[in-house]
Amino acid sequence: MAIAMRYALDEHEAADILGQAYVKMFRSIQSFDATKGNFHGWLKRIVINEALDQIKQRSKFSHLELESAEEPFVNNSIIEKTDAAAIMRLIKQLPPATHAVFVLFAIDGYTHKEIAAELHISEGTSKWHLSEARKILQQKITTLT
Repeated sequence: MAIAMRYALDEHEAADILGQAYVKMFRSIQSFDATKGNFHGWLKRIVINEALDQIKQRSKFSHLELESAEEPFVNNSIIEKTDAAAIMRLIKQLPPATHAVFVLFAIDGYTHKEIAAELHISEGTSKWHLSEARKILQQKITTLT
């Protein structure tokens, strides 16, 4: 559920994601190969894929690209005063495609190459969405203080 909540707009959507992920898991349990990884990692991948499918259904990804994405200045003292739940609420307010790229990169540790392959976008578009997420989050966090 925690993984689904990273991508969902609310608990209801996260529950839908998780339910669909479990259905997919039970339908394909025979394809699980313990020699290729552990069950938790396999299930996590199913949940992430289902979450991304939900995001793709509700939005279209922008194909904007930047040669080099700007790194916005982040005031760490503001972030330190903000609790994790408040930051997650701000992340959920990002546009769907930007939200997906940010969570994949910043929370789940995917590379831009992996994100591009997963979302069928270019690496430049992935970098643009990450840069855009950082800018938006910086503005929103600054207004909290």
